[in-house]
Amino acid sequence: MVTVSCWSATGKPDRVELEAVEGSGEPSGSYNQPLPFRFDQLTAVMNAVGTLAIFGLLVLINSDTVGRTIFNSPIRGTTELVSLAIVGIVFLQLPNTLWAGRFVRAELLIDVLVARAPRVADAVQGAFHVVGAAMMAIVVWSTLPEFRTAWEIGDYVGSLGDFTAPTWPVRLITVFGSACTCLTYIFLARADFRRAMASRP
Repeated sequence: MVTVSCWSATGKPDRVELEAVEGSGEPSGSYNQPLPFRFDQLTAVMNAVGTLAIFGLLVLINSDTVGRTIFNSPIRGTTELVSLAIVGIVFLQLPNTLWAGRFVRAELLIDVLVARAPRVADAVQGAFHVVGAAMMAIVVWSTLPEFRTAWEIGDYVGSLGDFTAPTWPVRLITVFGSACTCLTYIFLARADFRRAMASRP
């Protein structure tokens, strides 16, 4: 129950009580819920590491700008490190972003289903998460060989004699982040289908 204060035409405050409707807001209760094996805590740690990496990028870019402008001495490898780090940060924060339900999507249809047919809404959400898990499994399957190749041949970015950085750490993060996102999709789908099959008042 929510109480809202407003002003009437007579100039006196009125109090209006509004009852929240179950199912409004987020389309499913599977988001922001504990996952099996404390997997949500793992995604939170990954998200925190990604945030620290963003802060590190800010320090690196600003230091490079100051060194280039004032001292005419830029930091070698800034461009290469930034390009690698951005990819790694995305895949580090992807699982937790999904778990929190912050993926960008159109909710016009699901909002209608939540209000009129909650079980159907949960089933649709579950199907959405199953498709997402399949897509992330494809990403894992396609990026794993690239990681192996980068590890075996010592792939790097930059120029020999100036600056080089190996690419395998970022490719490993890509594989690991994609796998964690796939598992998050699976856990969310499991929760959605359980809600869809559960009896509701």
